[in-house]
Amino acid sequence: MEERIAIMKQEMEDVLHNNILRFWLDKMQDMEHGGFYGQMAGDGTLVKTANKGGILNARILWSFSAAYRVTHRKEYLDAATRAKDYILQYFVDKEYGGTYWELDYMGNPVDTKKQFYALGFMLYGLSEYVRVTNNEEVLQQAIDLYHCIEERSLDKQYNGYIEAQTRTWQPIADMRLSELDANYPKSQNTHLHIIEPYTNLYRCLKEIDHKDTALMRSVEASLRNLISIFTDKILNPETHHLDLFFENDWTRGAGHLESYGHDIECSWLIHEAALVLGDKAVLFKVEPIVQLIAKASEKGLNPDGSMIHEANLDTGTKDDNLHWWVQAENVVGWYNIYQHFGDESALDKSLHCWQYIKDNLIDYEHGEWYWSRDAKGSLNTTDDHAGFWKCPYHNSRMCLEIMERR
Repeated sequence: MEERIAIMKQEMEDVLHNNILRFWLDKMQDMEHGGFYGQMAGDGTLVKTANKGGILNARILWSFSAAYRVTHRKEYLDAATRAKDYILQYFVDKEYGGTYWELDYMGNPVDTKKQFYALGFMLYGLSEYVRVTNNEEVLQQAIDLYHCIEERSLDKQYNGYIEAQTRTWQPIADMRLSELDANYPKSQNTHLHIIEPYTNLYRCLKEIDHKDTALMRSVEASLRNLISIFTDKILNPETHHLDLFFENDWTRGAGHLESYGHDIECSWLIHEAALVLGDKAVLFKVEPIVQLIAKASEKGLNPDGSMIHEANLDTGTKDDNLHWWVQAENVVGWYNIYQHFGDESALDKSLHCWQYIKDNLIDYEHGEWYWSRDAKGSLNTTDDHAGFWKCPYHNSRMCLEIMERR
């Protein structure tokens, strides 16, 4: 068992350095207009004039900051600083607060809406940068984003966080993250990527021994609240899957949907939040739920170790494409179950999916990973190789998580 884990760790360290991050360092840095290019098409064509997304840039910042924290390679800190500088100069809305959704390739805002999912990722990246630099300016920006989310997104009547507002913090008709999503005021996905940065901010503040006790108490209370939202509102108590879309009052919307990638990702992120919080009573409540969510996600597993995306139980249809991000979260989620609960079958699932990734998704010629394969194994070269949603985040985090864990 230990030998299998050691081999996986070594393989992932190699993939992190020589496949994922090397690609972004060598091919995606925009030396003319700053930051990173917005797109490389699925056929390998670099689109230098592509718009630059807030999600992409925040995830680049997180990935290189975390990679530097774990490996201490200076080139990663340089890349993280490059991403940080670009975000602070161009993405931060200096008039109304928050961050823009999308810029053109020269740094001009083209979509100024405030999508709280994106603000969460900005907070995630900035707080990770503070963990490795203790930079006061970046810390203040991270704290400002936390307060912004709490003041603008938190539903004071029904609890939880709404999806989006206009640039000036007014209601917005289309609250969707993308055309693939249903238009509801609350979603599991946005809550997942708010609990993630709140966990990181709380961990960061503890690591640097931050002296603002009021802020510490506030972030702690927010984290506790988010854990409860997942266990009491978002978790379906009958199926142990996570429901995806909600009205303001938490009535489930968009039908009976199951997203297996989000299930397994959420299982370990909720557990991480409880572990960082450090409250034994919360852990006592959360840890059985963590295992139930992971167990429910097994419904999406294939015999080859891969995991399909999602299913609509109302229509009987399913998206059985094998997306890169789902496989990465599948590896981490099952490894988390093995590490904390001693389930050796979970380690087998993690290793099996890692084998699928090595055999099917890593682009050994050009770097990075392919977007997906379909159920028949055909490679997807239509969707981006790098772009608005295709970032060095799920896959680099998978490598770093496994490298750091015992």
